[in-house]
Amino acid sequence: MSIKVIVNGSHGKMGKTTVETIVEHPDLQLVAGTNSDSDLAATIQEHQADVVVDFTAPANIFEQTQTIIKNNARPVIGTSGLTIEEIESLKQLCKEKSLGGIIAPNFSLTAILMMRFARDAAQYFPDAEIIEMHHPQKVDAPSGTARKTAELMHASRHNISDSQAHKDLARGEQYQGVTIHSVRLPGLVAHQQVIFGGLDETLTIRQDSITRKAFMPGVFLSCRKVMELDQLVYGLENIL
Repeated sequence: MSIKVIVNGSHGKMGKTTVETIVEHPDLQLVAGTNSDSDLAATIQEHQADVVVDFTAPANIFEQTQTIIKNNARPVIGTSGLTIEEIESLKQLCKEKSLGGIIAPNFSLTAILMMRFARDAAQYFPDAEIIEMHHPQKVDAPSGTARKTAELMHASRHNISDSQAHKDLARGEQYQGVTIHSVRLPGLVAHQQVIFGGLDETLTIRQDSITRKAFMPGVFLSCRKVMELDQLVYGLENIL
């Protein structure tokens, strides 16, 4: 039996790419595309959707995700903007309903590896900065990927004091002890580098998504995996 999928934000660039490529996966059935003017709850109920993939806007993503879960569909959230407190609230809601779900700051498999390598390197280099680069239409800054990277780096530095971490608020936003620089320019899609500085050496870990199709394997993998879960997970790395 195929997995019935709704793409919320189907008129956006990521939503359109998802709609166009989902037909290549016979185990996934696109039953509807919704947008800001749609009644998402009614659409979920009408089609008895199994999964809702969301690529909408940060401003209302918390409410949209609540709607998905309350209507017994599994959320696959690619929209950034959720706070840690909101994620915890959504996890509790999924737990109460024994529903699987995923919130993924990035669906690119190479981006997941980039974050993993940065987490490992952070144990050895207390001085590091993130440069994330996206297209001008991306409304949030820093990106969800940059924030997730900083969180992973911070977690791996549990034995490094705050005084060791380089801080310079004038040049970028400080998050989890890591300075993040956000670039928004035409010609970019999604790119990030993490630069570590040591004694007479530097280490740069870089990832580039050339087109939005780079995110699709991770999106469709998530649609399948959430059907097996009974909880909400934060980060694609947790289902690989």
